[in-house]
Amino acid sequence: MAVFEYKALADSGRSVKGIIDADSPVAARRKLREQNLYPTKLKESFGTKAEKKEESGFQFTGVSTRDLVLLTRQLAVLLRAGMPLVESLGSLVEQTPNAKLRKAVFDIKDRVSEGKPLADGLSAHHKIFSSLYINMVRAGEASGTLEKVLFRLVEILDHQAKLKAKITSTLAYPIFMMLFALGIISFLTLVVVPKITELFEKRDIELPQLTQMLIATTDFIQNYWYALIIGVLVLFAGWRTWISTKRGRRQWDYFRLKVPIVGQLHLKLVCGRFSRILGTMLESGLTMMKALEVVNTVLQNSHIEDKMEDVKAGVRRGRGLAVPLKEMGLIPPMLTNMIDLGQRSGELDDMLRQVADTYDNDVEVTIDALVSLLEPIIIIIMGLFVGVLVMSILLPILEMSSGIG
Repeated sequence: MAVFEYKALADSGRSVKGIIDADSPVAARRKLREQNLYPTKLKESFGTKAEKKEESGFQFTGVSTRDLVLLTRQLAVLLRAGMPLVESLGSLVEQTPNAKLRKAVFDIKDRVSEGKPLADGLSAHHKIFSSLYINMVRAGEASGTLEKVLFRLVEILDHQAKLKAKITSTLAYPIFMMLFALGIISFLTLVVVPKITELFEKRDIELPQLTQMLIATTDFIQNYWYALIIGVLVLFAGWRTWISTKRGRRQWDYFRLKVPIVGQLHLKLVCGRFSRILGTMLESGLTMMKALEVVNTVLQNSHIEDKMEDVKAGVRRGRGLAVPLKEMGLIPPMLTNMIDLGQRSGELDDMLRQVADTYDNDVEVTIDALVSLLEPIIIIIMGLFVGVLVMSILLPILEMSSGIG
């Protein structure tokens, strides 16, 4: 059975649009007329069932975290109100504004109506729904707490979106300052300096070393600017190719952890993500091993993910979680100590969420401090460059004045 997108006219003359499943375009038009809808446009959205499975890996992209938060919250509210799952998904098809997400929900509804679990339907669209999302829903279905798990998912997704927006907005100002400074420096170097140095060259005088270096730099940029751009693009493409390999990605992620200040900030982000998601997975009813497998897919650092394999092996042998984490040599003592305390007290999930809040607050404070430090650094660098530029121009002028005197 195929899925069709349609635009149609209702009896009232109002234009409506949506999606409908049918064996053929003729059958789709017939079903629409039975609903007193008169199609003006009909287009196949999905192919056959087999085609849907093949395309599900790449068919749907462009769905934001906010779209997922809205969808998940609406589904949780409908289930809390007592509406059956299939009817809830059908209602979401009509309410979801994102076209690609709407198509995915329609396909998921179709699969669930055939008796498949919701998690299996989500798995067919893993480009939209992460492994965390799918496994939490699977745990909720198994334990009969799907509604509670969905509300917990809303909290996680909403928190991630807010943290990302906070980091982006905080870094926007220093990035703007850097681009502005780069623009001014480029204008002075490529437009102002050549016109001034041209006057010196016409007088055929011996220029100071600093002025000669400035003239040579501006001449090189003017004559070989395309080579510089090509070189930057080649380096960027090479870097992207390198980190696309498993070994390159691991080396790059290891390097990120070793960069002063930035490495500690990245580690705090990873620890916060690890703590929050692991705590939520355990609360949702997953076993420790299954929760660690899911968490390991969302850490966003391949070096730590490789190290986590040893942690999972230790947990499998019954060593607990705190000791293998401590033996990694990467995880801060605060996290391992809190995990040890949580395991001994039987409140590990709650302890992990508290640690996650601590790390997230620490990340925000660190970013604010870095931004406050970056602003004067940018101003100082720009001032030094302008000072060198002014000295390069003033030195020959002073020599010319002393010669005339």
